[in-house]
Order: sequence, then structure tokens, then C-alpha cells
Amino acid sequence: MRFELKTHASKEEIEEIRTELISFNQPFLKGVKEESLALFSYDEHEQKIAGITAEIFGEWLLIKLLWVKESHRGQHLATQLISQLEQHAVGLGCGHAHVDTFSFQAKPFYEKQGYQCQMTLDNYPVSTAMFVLTKALK
Repeated sequence: MRFELKTHASKEEIEEIRTELISFNQPFLKGVKEESLALFSYDEHEQKIAGITAEIFGEWLLIKLLWVKESHRGQHLATQLISQLEQHAVGLGCGHAHVDTFSFQAKPFYEKQGYQCQMTLDNYPVSTAMFVLTKALK
């Protein structure tokens, strides 16, 4: 048996491990719905000014990225994006939502949207914190 530590594994090597893990998980997660979602907002010139990306995983909406162009912040675009995405997720059978955010990002915003902090990782990745928040959608 031999071990090899790679500091820059190739995409193919990483995908090989991912494929093997998915194969192992298959009997336990067979039939669990998985779907990628994205919702965008555009200005009058059709320039993208905000967006949110997420995944549906079973009965969960997993929010990945939420961004609003600096010149359009304070106009409730993020609130509209998250609300529309949550409504869509409920229509797909989701009963819960999950998001993580850093201490310098949007924890108060998510709490205003009804999310509750479930866990805090201090000193993540170094001197900030990461919060894991969830919300019941139904």
C-alpha cells in the first residue's frame, strides 16, 4: 500500500473520488431529488444586477450564492430573490432551507428572512466565523 499527498490534485482526480462516493451513497439516497436553480435580476439595460444560486436536495433548499451589485443594494432585491426562490422550492416539495454565511456577510439579513442560526464555526477560516442557518418553509 502506498500513500501520495497532492497539493494540487487534478479535476479528474477529484471527480474520480466524487464519483466513487456518489456510487457508495446511491443505495441510501436513491430517488432523492437533486436540482440546480438560479434566479437573476436585470436592470433596464438587461445588465445582471443580482442573483441567487441554490440546489434542491430532497426536501431541502440549499442556498449557495447570493449577490447584489453594490449600486443596487438597499432596494430589497435580495429579499425578493430569496422569497421567489423559496416559493419555487416549496412548489417542488421543499419544507426546509439551509444557508451558510460568514460573519462579515449577511447573517442579520437571513435572520430577517426567518432563518435561525443552528451552528457557529469560530475562527473560520482564520479570524472570522461561519454561521449555518436554517428555515422551515412550510
